[in-house]
Amino acid sequence: MKDKLKSIFSLKNIQKWLSSLVTFTLFATLILMAVLVISSKAAGGEPQVLGYQLKTVLSGSMEPEIKTGSVIAVKPDVDMKGFTEGDIITFKADEEKLITHRITEVVTSGEHVMYRTKGDNNNAEDSAPVLSENVVAQYTGFTIPYAGYFINFANSKNGSLLLMVLPGILLVLYAGLTIKSAINEIEKNSKQLTVPIEDTPPKV
Repeated sequence: MKDKLKSIFSLKNIQKWLSSLVTFTLFATLILMAVLVISSKAAGGEPQVLGYQLKTVLSGSMEPEIKTGSVIAVKPDVDMKGFTEGDIITFKADEEKLITHRITEVVTSGEHVMYRTKGDNNNAEDSAPVLSENVVAQYTGFTIPYAGYFINFANSKNGSLLLMVLPGILLVLYAGLTIKSAINEIEKNSKQLTVPIEDTPPKV
């Protein structure tokens, strides 16, 4: 039993497992980079995963709930008139700017619903209430701190090119190291199998 365990946890087996893990990680990274860049470009700068949109937050108005530079997941397909006080929503401040703040009050006027909002880290409420028609999504509570800087870099021309090429370069370098290691192992085994021929004096 001990011999079997030793063979399972031998140095060679551990090296094989580590090699497989590194290879899988590099392939997974390459695929992830491609998906992020392609989905980001297709969505106009905001990647989408399983019906959720990933938004980049580059202000500190919602700290500590949402850190500056975070990526948050928001749900766009919800009832924009059904939010309550305490919910966090993403809304249009103008045609080009989105804000993610917490609802402090729901104001109803006939068929119209408006929300008063405030950033958790701000001293005062936002200057104007938000029409439900200007709400684009609800914050789900899922956040990845500091990943927003990566998304912004991926959306840049140089960043998207680098992120597509870099994993491939790393994979090629790793393959080269693996081949070199295999050649060294073969040469080592060949030397061990070579039996030196000793010179013996002739018999008289």
